[in-house]
Amino acid sequence: MWAAVCRGRASWMWALLLQLLLAGPGGCLRRQDLFPYGPVHGDLELEPGDDRVSPALKLSTALRLFDKSDIHSVYVTTNGLIATSEPPAEEAHPGLFPPNFGAVAPFLADLDTSGGRGKVYYREDASPSVTQLAAEHVQRGFPEVSFQPTSVVVVTWESVAPYQGPSEDPAPEGKRNTFQAVLASSDSSSYAIFLYPEDGLQFTTTFSKKKNSQVPAMVAFSQELLGSLWSSNRVYNIFANDRESIGNLARSSNSGQQGVWMFEIGSPDTANGGLSSDVNLRLDDGGEEYDDEDYDPVTSLGPEDVATTPFPYETPERGDTDTHNLRRVLSPRRLATDRPAGPATERTRSFQLLAERFRQQHPQVIDVDEVEETEVVFSYNTDSRPTCANSRHQCSVHAECRDFATGFCCACVTGYMGNGRQCVAKGSPQRVNGKVKGRIFVGSSPAPVVFENTDLHSYVVTNDGRSYTAISTIPEAVGYSLLPLAPIGGIIGWMFAVEQDGFRNGFSITGGEFTRQAEVTFVGHPGKLVIKQRFSGIDEHGHLTIDTELEGRVPEIAVGSSVHIEPYTELYHYSHNVITSSSAREYTVTEPAQDGAAPANVYTYQWRQTITFQECSHDSARPAPPSTQQLSVDSVFVLYNQEERILRYALSNSIGPVREGSPDALQNPCYIGTHGCDTNAACRPGPGNQFTCECSIGFRGDGRTCYDIDECSEQPSACGSHAVCNNHPGTFRCECVQGYRFSEEGTCVAIVDQRPINHCTTGLHDCDIPQRAQCIYTGGSSYTCSCLPGFSGDGRACQDVDECQPSRCHPDAFCYNTPGSFSCQCKPGYQGDGFRCVPGEVEKTRCQLEREHILETAGVTGPQHPLPLGLFVPECDEYGNYVPTQCHGSTGYCWCVDRDGRELEGTRTRMRPPCLSTVAPPIHQRPLVPPTVIPLPPGTHLLFAQTGKIERLPLEGSTMRKTDAKTLLHAPDKVIIGLAFDCVDKMVYWTDISEPSIGRASLLGGEPTTIIRQDLGSPEGIALDHLGRNLFWTDSRLDRIEVAKLDGTQRRVLFETDLVNPRGIVTDSVRGNLYWTDWNRDNPKIETSYMDGTNRRVLVHEDLGLPNGLTFDAYSSQLCWVDAGTSRAECLQPGQSSRRRVLEGLQYPFSVTSFGKNLYYTDWKTNSVIAVDLAVSKETDAFHPHKQARLYGITTALPQCPQGHNYCAVNNGGCTHLCLATPGGRTCRCPDNTLGVDCIEHK
Repeated sequence: MWAAVCRGRASWMWALLLQLLLAGPGGCLRRQDLFPYGPVHGDLELEPGDDRVSPALKLSTALRLFDKSDIHSVYVTTNGLIATSEPPAEEAHPGLFPPNFGAVAPFLADLDTSGGRGKVYYREDASPSVTQLAAEHVQRGFPEVSFQPTSVVVVTWESVAPYQGPSEDPAPEGKRNTFQAVLASSDSSSYAIFLYPEDGLQFTTTFSKKKNSQVPAMVAFSQELLGSLWSSNRVYNIFANDRESIGNLARSSNSGQQGVWMFEIGSPDTANGGLSSDVNLRLDDGGEEYDDEDYDPVTSLGPEDVATTPFPYETPERGDTDTHNLRRVLSPRRLATDRPAGPATERTRSFQLLAERFRQQHPQVIDVDEVEETEVVFSYNTDSRPTCANSRHQCSVHAECRDFATGFCCACVTGYMGNGRQCVAKGSPQRVNGKVKGRIFVGSSPAPVVFENTDLHSYVVTNDGRSYTAISTIPEAVGYSLLPLAPIGGIIGWMFAVEQDGFRNGFSITGGEFTRQAEVTFVGHPGKLVIKQRFSGIDEHGHLTIDTELEGRVPEIAVGSSVHIEPYTELYHYSHNVITSSSAREYTVTEPAQDGAAPANVYTYQWRQTITFQECSHDSARPAPPSTQQLSVDSVFVLYNQEERILRYALSNSIGPVREGSPDALQNPCYIGTHGCDTNAACRPGPGNQFTCECSIGFRGDGRTCYDIDECSEQPSACGSHAVCNNHPGTFRCECVQGYRFSEEGTCVAIVDQRPINHCTTGLHDCDIPQRAQCIYTGGSSYTCSCLPGFSGDGRACQDVDECQPSRCHPDAFCYNTPGSFSCQCKPGYQGDGFRCVPGEVEKTRCQLEREHILETAGVTGPQHPLPLGLFVPECDEYGNYVPTQCHGSTGYCWCVDRDGRELEGTRTRMRPPCLSTVAPPIHQRPLVPPTVIPLPPGTHLLFAQTGKIERLPLEGSTMRKTDAKTLLHAPDKVIIGLAFDCVDKMVYWTDISEPSIGRASLLGGEPTTIIRQDLGSPEGIALDHLGRNLFWTDSRLDRIEVAKLDGTQRRVLFETDLVNPRGIVTDSVRGNLYWTDWNRDNPKIETSYMDGTNRRVLVHEDLGLPNGLTFDAYSSQLCWVDAGTSRAECLQPGQSSRRRVLEGLQYPFSVTSFGKNLYYTDWKTNSVIAVDLAVSKETDAFHPHKQARLYGITTALPQCPQGHNYCAVNNGGCTHLCLATPGGRTCRCPDNTLGVDCIEHK
């Protein structure tokens, strides 16, 4: 009964519930299951690009949408939308919904097919195979309907990309979406079929040109605009517009097959407002209870009812999740065009499943009583209709529950008022508690006043409708300027206003559960103030709860001023689940007395607000509130207490009919909101019904159309020095550049950070290098410098102490001075540690013994004696170890040897091969430098290895700041070869061939750790996939390439054949490619494969010598390498055959990295880091470390990761163990040497 969910996890328990509810086929929709598409099937192809619109597609059978039945052509757009009339140019990109044209949108988002990033196909098809396929889909979703289409419109968006936005935007690069919309029509009805295949939706948000940010896509329908914007009775349906709902389209269904969604969009049923019964699955965040709401959720625009909302009450935008709580829909839907005048009694309940809708499948209805994070508890109930018996707990204890044909409703008992869910005793005082936060610009100030977590408390005497509200603590900079805004607390007065007979206050209608958004426009002053409030009902203490947010600009009122507001009236207009009001109000500001006179001025602001809530729709007999009520407010008192920083409002309120003689009784358009002025204009009421529109300050126009003034262009110096001017609608804002802040005078001044800084931790001190001195933190921002033992000086400049003068060694020993220390070696004929020597010979090393044996056998008695022709004698270093590169003088060949002198296969050459010593140099007894990481300062750095340490070299642009180079990690017992940097966790990884091992350390400071030390030969090159969180390395001793997780677990061998001397290795994380070098003397090459090891192939094999270093630039997608055999640096684009010689004549390059316009490589001949400008193909700079020793690996430590994603970046790609990215996909692999019972391999 339970069907497998595609790539499911425990958290996708809802997908399992979906299968049980619909009892349909459980398989995922595959791409081959889509309707046939492409040029071979007669499709037209939409012109590639951004915001493209097709020519009219003429239809042989008219399409029906809502109550419109004569649509004979449609237009296809790039942006996941089918339009019934040609979209105007200004609506080509997604913005406000609904648009001014009829629309069917399976995935409304800003999509882009330019540059080969996907295609859009479309056609009308009347072939029997396609019409029959459409009929079968409709029959599955609507089994009671007999439907045979005569034509089908098939539109396919194949592998389309999101619009990227600006370069800094974190757009989902590399992700593509594939989906399909099918519109099937007969002579009497039309159906929409939306198909989302498995892996078809790889992104759910795109960059909005309007909002300048990422916003979710939308699935929606809209009716064409008829007549004027304000008089049209247009409807629209929003099915989904949040990330979770969009992401679940391919995993859910309302037709019984995952990824397939059915809608009846045009028929007599949708023309007269009829609705079919539906099944809805509501998933509230946080695992809240799943039950049957007793309120009709129409105006919440939630897809649980696919809300059919008359315009213009709400105009949601893509990405607006504050006012639209979107939920999943699980049933085929019919779209409605009309709303009944009263409560929608004929409307069927959410969560109701009528058995006859799926009679042939005999499903059981499931009530989810409890949902936990780890399990789902189901109780089976034969009655799917919510009743008082199973939902009584949703009503207040002071309410009675009543059953109706379609559900139940709650009603407060006598003596109480409210909506039934929330009830309070009539006449009892009420308390309201909440929080206020704000970001308010005062006057012309460029800097906002910001306050968070400010308390709001209100006390209401309900018998006389008087409310007292206090907000604390409000900064003085904005406190007086908020005095005119009594409506902040006035909403509480409306809730408990004294009711005249037949009229209802706010709490009686909403029960204190609603959201309110108000907009205040100050006449003659630029900008607006937006007030958002959410009332959440009564808490456990019996108090109402409220959250308030203020944002915008208000006129400045001088400190010490008083504000007087005359009594006023306001009309409240009721419609189903929505209450609106608008008015103009005057207030008088009396400033502090000056020279015995207190100037007073009268000002005006316009007020508009929308209140949204949920009513119970099942009780058709319950009387609706009057369509228009008048709120009368008098005894208005406002005060700001400067000492306590408390803002106080007090008002008396009553609600009743529109009174004769009141300004509202005139029904002036300015008062009732039918004026048609631009949203950026003020409506000025005149005599009778006359009015004028006047653009607000900061706008120009005739009042009905207002255009923003770009003050930044017209007044370039408006913000002054060290500031950037940003234009905003109706105003502009100044922002100080980095390193500056606003002063009290409003100018930008330099920031002086007074916080104490530990310069020893940040590394921003002037002590000598860590090998000679230490920085000692002394508190505050102070520190001292002290030379290490073995050095002398003031700590800022330390000189080596020659411990051999006088000698501290044994008399029978030689003393060797070294930087910061010394060493002792017993003289010939003595043995010991140099501090104690006794007669006797020191035990010779293997290299020394072999050398002596060969020379004695050949009869060579001294250094002056010539060597016999053809004789090979191994070379030992000063410590008696084999030199890693051995050469035969007679033949001219050189080769690499291991620590035991054995030749390494594939290294013999007439060139001098880049052999690595596996023996760490001896460690002197002192000074002891702790192996900890010194934290990396901000910015971009080069990290390079030099035998037993890793150094950092800061970059400024592409210039090496050589004087700021410092040691990052000192590990004298290691021979560090390869380096890789993790830009996510700020970690450096390395290979060590002395132990051998692989280690890592945080650049934020701390101890290094070894993550792999078993089953390694000679690990050299190392690379990292920062998106998939995997580590790759080459092993030239074992001749293989391996992969593991970043902690060293889950190791897997990718390649162990056709490798001789693999060394350099890099990743292209976004595209899922792997590249490596093999300096095999017989066949040097550069190879590539996918990260999962598939599609292995040779990329470069001609004209190579000793390809050591390899780097991939994620920004230019360019692969570059350095070759010690050809002495060249070269680059290529992996997808192209041509390669470019960047520079010739290099000395002996070993490793290379890239940043910006430069390559940086380490050189063995000069023991330096060299910069190469790729644009001019020349060496531009070189850095020589203080210690002249061989340099190895080099990498770039970036302050932030390159943009892009791969399939393993989220949730490990759904894999149980290793997720290995491939171009456009990923492969799940198991580690080596596992039993496999817990691991699943699949693509």
